[in-house]
Amino acid sequence: MKFVEADSHYNIFARVFILSLIFVRTNADDKIFSVISYGAKADGVTDDSEVFLKAWMDACKWNGEATYLIPLGTYMIYGANFNGPCKGSLIVKIQGVIKASTNPKIFCKGSWISFEYLNNLEIEGGGTLDGQGASAWGQSQCATRPYTIGLSSIQNAIVHDIHSINSKMFHFDIYNCNNVTLSHVNIIAPSDSPNTNGIHISLSSNIRVFDSNIGTGDDCISIFAGSQNVNISGVTCGPGHGISIGSLGNKPNEVVKDVHVKNCTLIATQNGMRIKSWASSNVGEATSISFEDIIMDKVNNPIIIDQHYCPSHTAKSLVQIKNVTFNNIRGTSNSLVAVYFNCSSSLPCQKINLNDIKLITDNNSKPTIASCANAIGHATGIELPPSCLKPALES
Repeated sequence: MKFVEADSHYNIFARVFILSLIFVRTNADDKIFSVISYGAKADGVTDDSEVFLKAWMDACKWNGEATYLIPLGTYMIYGANFNGPCKGSLIVKIQGVIKASTNPKIFCKGSWISFEYLNNLEIEGGGTLDGQGASAWGQSQCATRPYTIGLSSIQNAIVHDIHSINSKMFHFDIYNCNNVTLSHVNIIAPSDSPNTNGIHISLSSNIRVFDSNIGTGDDCISIFAGSQNVNISGVTCGPGHGISIGSLGNKPNEVVKDVHVKNCTLIATQNGMRIKSWASSNVGEATSISFEDIIMDKVNNPIIIDQHYCPSHTAKSLVQIKNVTFNNIRGTSNSLVAVYFNCSSSLPCQKINLNDIKLITDNNSKPTIASCANAIGHATGIELPPSCLKPALES
């Protein structure tokens, strides 16, 4: 069939009609599941957990693209585990504020919000998760304080444009996941809030963190055992303990590899780029790691490898750290020792590469120094402070 070119109005009408049919067909399998439609009170007081889960069960059964909607408003959630597998893909759109309980009898029972056993998940919407952590930071009766969001056994997920404040423990816990991206995430907790890691990654592969602001009382990002192919860029960190790999070696065969951190800024953090392992006899490895184009602003310990983490342990670390590059690291250090490599005498750090390091004290009154123990590698370009790495022995 051929349209008659002379009848331009008919052609336009026909094309619009055909496109509308295509649009309807494309979107026929999409559906919105709003928690308000299921009876959520959104008064900030009433526990809406059961309502949230009822809406989730229906969204999970939908054989298409389901949008699980949390509209503007303030919701109290005691705890919600959003489990799969689900029939279709899911978009969780958080527009409102979700608050956690401040009652230890409620929050000590386990996780707060978790997503498990899902494929093709998106979490977005510009909303806020308020862990109300001040109610838990001084509590000793909880065996484990709850995370704000746990992602467990997730394949293919995107988390973006979400705010997390005052988590009781980790803000985001990523465990046993593959292909997860977090971007434009804002994470806030006081500098003295204990164990409030921004993003904690373990036993996961192909994880990306982009263009986010993180300020906590612990590591902005922590990369733990079993993680590989992790890429981080465009992150502003502070306050907090920096961006850390480890600690490793607390259990046998803990490995982290292929981690790349680029174009990040750290402000007034306790550490900068850190790799840490326990002083224990458990074998492990951290390898193929790079830190590149990093700005330090009044940072303690800007570059640090510490294999005597938790020094009460008397054993020598058997975690092998090798193939680590620090490239174009610049800015100000709050400590005279701006580069600190405290490696294991049993398994010295190997192939540590420093290139174009320019770290000065805040007022530049004294020159920074480097401290090395059992660290083998080489330095090129700018060396401020001067490198203390030992060259590899000629074969």
